Amino acid sequence: MKRLVEALFGLVALTGLPYLIYLGAYYLRRPSGTPANTRSREPSVSIVLPTYNEAAIVESKLEELVELDYPIAKVEVVVVDSSDDGTAELVETFFAGRPEPELTLIREDERRGLATALNEAYAAAENEVVVKTDCDSRLAPDAVRKAVANLADPDVEAVTGRNADVIGGSEVEQSYRDIQTMIQILESHIDSTLIFHGPFSAFERDAIVPIDEDSIADDTELALKIRRNGGRVVFDPDIHYKEAAHSEFSKRREQKDRRAMGLLRLLWRQRDSLGRHGNYGRVVLPFNWWFMIVSPWLVGAGLALATLGSLAVLGPAGLLTPAGVLAFTALGSRDALGPLQPLYSLFDTQVSLLRASVSLIRARADGDEETHDGTWSTDDELREVLQ
Repeated sequence: MKRLVEALFGLVALTGLPYLIYLGAYYLRRPSGTPANTRSREPSVSIVLPTYNEAAIVESKLEELVELDYPIAKVEVVVVDSSDDGTAELVETFFAGRPEPELTLIREDERRGLATALNEAYAAAENEVVVKTDCDSRLAPDAVRKAVANLADPDVEAVTGRNADVIGGSEVEQSYRDIQTMIQILESHIDSTLIFHGPFSAFERDAIVPIDEDSIADDTELALKIRRNGGRVVFDPDIHYKEAAHSEFSKRREQKDRRAMGLLRLLWRQRDSLGRHGNYGRVVLPFNWWFMIVSPWLVGAGLALATLGSLAVLGPAGLLTPAGVLAFTALGSRDALGPLQPLYSLFDTQVSLLRASVSLIRARADGDEETHDGTWSTDDELREVLQ
């Protein structure tokens, strides 16, 4: 029993140490805002919008884009579409008779995956700065203007923004995003951030390189490759967007697990970046390896040891430990934990990362770890929230 307790405390200490170090670094440095030397400018911009069966929301998204606080004459909208619900026709109708902005519509006869579609759209984009956004997100009017101000820094070649408000009121997702914001601000001031967000990311066109056709972490992969090529990739918390998200545990699992799998695969494929590219490879990537790959297994092992220890001491009453974890999960997934909600959001993310790790290990054992085609399914419930 004593050894079980010692092992449990050891696991807890080992799991939490990197987080405490990062938290200490944050409060010592107290970073804020973007690290870029921003400057007001108005380069030409291509806005890339991948669509698949977005008929219910594409027009409102396009209205948002043409009303951005940016000179419309300097904007090109690149839509790459593989829908079968008339989305492309709605896009054409929306732009019919509009002299500005210019529309480039790429129709795909079959779905080949998001990464392939994005590679094609990026290649077609003609302007100096390329902004990528999603149909199921909403941008602040000044998002593009703030992005190009970041890219005015000659060292910065990509910038992403902050999910400032989760549409639908998911406290679980909002709590996690708030924690993620702190981490990404610190990472950007140390060197560069890892995670880039699909709802809004901006790149210098000349810095864009192809991403893997089976990628399911396309925005982060592009940012990582740009950093490998020498450019900084940063997070600006003043660039705001909104994205819809579920709170209910079962509804969030598929989306969270898919994102987790994409990030884990990317970290493994780009593992030779560890220790290289300045503090990005020496500090930022090792922390993310710990958070995404090591820590979830330690959390799982810690829960298993706590359950075994409780059963050894309390007998059948020791089942209260896993019951408590289940109750914590049930309350957290319903946004009912009050001040403990941020802790649940981290736990929820660790669960997704652990599940994704297990899935990847099983797929590798079966010899089909590379078979994901990168396609995605629309979520009708979230689209109703957007409408």
